[in-house]
Amino acid sequence: MATIKFSNVGISAISACVPKNIINNKTLINILSEEEVIKTIENIGIKEKRFVDKDVCSSDLCYKAAEKLFSENNIDRNSIDALIFLSQTPDYKIPATAPILQNRLDLPKTTLCFDMNMGCSGYIFALSTTFAYASLQGINRVLLLVGETFSKITSPLDKVNAPLYGDCGTATLIEKGDFEDSYFILCSDGSGKDAVIIPAGEYRNPTSLENLKDVEMEDGNIRSGHQIFMDGMDVFNFAISVVPKSIKEMLALTQNTLERIDYIVFHQANKFMTDFFAKRLKYPLDKVPYCIDRYGNTSSASIPLTIVSELNSSDIDEKKIILCGFGAGLSWGTALIKFNKCIISSIIEY
Repeated sequence: MATIKFSNVGISAISACVPKNIINNKTLINILSEEEVIKTIENIGIKEKRFVDKDVCSSDLCYKAAEKLFSENNIDRNSIDALIFLSQTPDYKIPATAPILQNRLDLPKTTLCFDMNMGCSGYIFALSTTFAYASLQGINRVLLLVGETFSKITSPLDKVNAPLYGDCGTATLIEKGDFEDSYFILCSDGSGKDAVIIPAGEYRNPTSLENLKDVEMEDGNIRSGHQIFMDGMDVFNFAISVVPKSIKEMLALTQNTLERIDYIVFHQANKFMTDFFAKRLKYPLDKVPYCIDRYGNTSSASIPLTIVSELNSSDIDEKKIILCGFGAGLSWGTALIKFNKCIISSIIEY
């Protein structure tokens, strides 16, 4: 378990962009019965999600979110010292997407840029990385862009995954300043790598004519080897075993109690799961914001999207908030941050 503490670094602004295309889960009657559709919506809490147009990528949504953040906060682009782009759906295999965004955003050529690839825990891992860079001498401001377009990698004929995933891009500005200490706990268990996986298309299992074909799998779902597979029960069992424990570890580490925590923002996997966490922790559900009903599971982007969608600047000012992400890897991360004058932009569509 990696336990990290940062001082005099914090989040000063967050923005988010979602596609304008609304996909209602009631349209799943092409692969599920009407009764199954109703039950699925009730269980996972997802009524609708957003899908990008065919020619729109995660980076496009992040670009729009970053432009919104810059304009609303009067950010001098020359003040950005580093840009980190986290996504499982980048523009290309090569090159990295971060330098492309540096150019599109007209940031200095001296900007440090690189990509990260993590699953639903990714925002917490990337946030800890940006805090680390912002703590260094010579770097004052870091722009974190986190976005996913899972609509491009999910089979519409997969009864497990088709109801879940939506698209989103976010921007978070991290900088040095008068911030209280922040804490991160980061963990991984690679023995569970097969629980959430796209099995084909890279170097372990290169692209072939066979793995490009849609095939009916043993679970009855239809997908190709290039589309995402998730064992829902494995992920659920994993999450309930590590998430409440990680939050309790964070409270012990920081000598806090749940009564002193103003909000817990979970990765938006499904509402049943996050409600389960809150009930196990005996934490009030009205302090657990949700946006999954309207945007679906947006993977690594779900935590900043939830903040932008459900909270505003005054809601979080001087508030202690726990952020918790978990998923593919398997990996999980928990952060405790006291927000200070963080500007939350209104959500935008593209």
